[in-house]
Amino acid sequence: MEYKPLEDYGIIGNLETVALVGRDGAIDWCCFPYVDSPSIFARILDSHRGGYFTIQPTASFEAVQEYIDRTNVLQTRFRTASGQATVTDFMPVPKIAQTSRTPNQAIYRHITCESGQIDLQVDFEPRLDYARFVPTVEPARHGVVATGTDEEVFLSSTIPLQASTHGASATVTLTEGETEWFILGYDHELPIEPANHREIRDDLIRSWRDWAHECSTTESCPVAEQWHQIVVRSALTLKLLINHETGAICAAPTTSLPEDIGGVRNWDYRYNWIRDAASTVRALTELGHLSEAKAYFDLCLDHCSRGDPGDIHPVYGVHGGSVPDERTLDHLSGYRRSAPVRIGNAAADQTQLDVYGELIYGIYETTRYGATIDEQDWEAIKKLINYVCEAWQEPGAGIWEVRTDQHHFVYSKVMCWVAVDRGLKIVEETELDGPVDRWEESRRAIKEAVIEKGYSEKANSFVRAFRDEDTLDATNLLIPVVGFLPADDSRIQATIDATLDRLMISDGLVDRYEGDDGLPGEEGTFVLCSFWLVNALALSGRDEEAATVFQNVLQHVSPLGHLAEEVDPETGILLGNYPQAFSHLGLITSALYLGETRGENQPKPNAIGTDSTVERDLSTDATTRSQNERE
Repeated sequence: MEYKPLEDYGIIGNLETVALVGRDGAIDWCCFPYVDSPSIFARILDSHRGGYFTIQPTASFEAVQEYIDRTNVLQTRFRTASGQATVTDFMPVPKIAQTSRTPNQAIYRHITCESGQIDLQVDFEPRLDYARFVPTVEPARHGVVATGTDEEVFLSSTIPLQASTHGASATVTLTEGETEWFILGYDHELPIEPANHREIRDDLIRSWRDWAHECSTTESCPVAEQWHQIVVRSALTLKLLINHETGAICAAPTTSLPEDIGGVRNWDYRYNWIRDAASTVRALTELGHLSEAKAYFDLCLDHCSRGDPGDIHPVYGVHGGSVPDERTLDHLSGYRRSAPVRIGNAAADQTQLDVYGELIYGIYETTRYGATIDEQDWEAIKKLINYVCEAWQEPGAGIWEVRTDQHHFVYSKVMCWVAVDRGLKIVEETELDGPVDRWEESRRAIKEAVIEKGYSEKANSFVRAFRDEDTLDATNLLIPVVGFLPADDSRIQATIDATLDRLMISDGLVDRYEGDDGLPGEEGTFVLCSFWLVNALALSGRDEEAATVFQNVLQHVSPLGHLAEEVDPETGILLGNYPQAFSHLGLITSALYLGETRGENQPKPNAIGTDSTVERDLSTDATTRSQNERE
């Protein structure tokens, strides 16, 4: 096939960037030095122009991929009529790179022949700056170097490489027990030292296993045994999407993978959306990843302290800067001819009022696990809550970032209520003070407005926007999750039933909403919405229904345990950017909610305060912000 299904890709990464490795041994997508940098391989977005780095048998082959247990070290096993070989792919994370005194901006590819004899073809075809630049490839000391206008990509090898005008290749014959190494270095050339490379690989495996969640007993595990493995894989996937310096999570490591094959709903997701902060904190903390949760808490505080609350954006770069202006790359044909290919994202400039609630909710949830708020941060938080007390009455683009006129979306109002409510809870539960009377009045006014204007007797459900009598939105499944109304409220149960009837397409797959969003074409069902349904059902005591929906959604996880943004309900194929951080967050959170039905998963007080127990992070930098960074 000219384009592989998304489920045929695994990922490797170094906590700064991510590469997609196909089951055919091809690296078809990778950006350097960071996940939101221009690509050096982009064949996933254009099979002819994009560029790639392939290692595969010359003869017909069968292939399977798997991760070395509880790691992000990927193995692709090839079988031909004459023999078997394995390609092991990995990228050293900063801690391992520092220990070995080697750069971490590198991809290691190790071939081992396990039986018989096998011929392998190696093709190195980098295309820099989103394939806008075809580099010159020339011999280097340890292999070849591809040179662009201001960057170099080196490929070192234990075998000779034949450089052509714009790439390099080699054919290698291996017999049982023989191995070869290929090392891609970005802006540096790495010498071939097999003993050192094996040590880096082994240290990396140990570090990943030290990090990966593992319960000492089944009884102590916050998730059911049958879902433990997929939850661990989701956490490992999520970790690859967390920047080790800032703690920011990129929504996905890719851009413009379509929500509809041949359609135009193609967006750049290589940035940090600050919504879902609370579920991020909870998922990381419950699985024991406390330093990551603390880093995300600090990130939320940093956003709160960025000057005028009205200037807060819904999305930022992974290093905290602004997102580039949205533009199209017309020279790329797109995945399976799905154009346009976009970089940057115009959603960064939208008004999305729910983000204020997400920030305060995330901060409050982290305090429940022992984090503390200092006076300087509290002043910034109070300023933000005071802003919400006025701004909640304004329209916005909403969580789905619609490109029509702005509306009074119900979920946006609910999250404004959450911002004020959690501010009041912080005052109640700490020694911090605030304008309680004003906040209580705003909380009451928001709730009255949502109940009066956001619930439709005609639809027998909460609806998408104020005064909208019959248009549903899956975000309303979150109303009981955030505590706006109890799960057993008749209006909540009616909303869940309406969602099951009208938004669930089949087997737990849920559409985002009904109605116009200002864009042409269709899209798949949204994976995160399915997990919201699981959570609402679990909170309602409808445990069997929740578990059934959850299990049905898991049928769409890739063979390696990854989820995209969406699923095509007719074909079951994965759609949208891949892998999607919030899909994996949803999976983890739903497994935790289902675990709560067994009464075994309760918040651990003061967990984040026990710094001596949290130093299991693969990175050395993702814990506490310095005062200079906060200023």
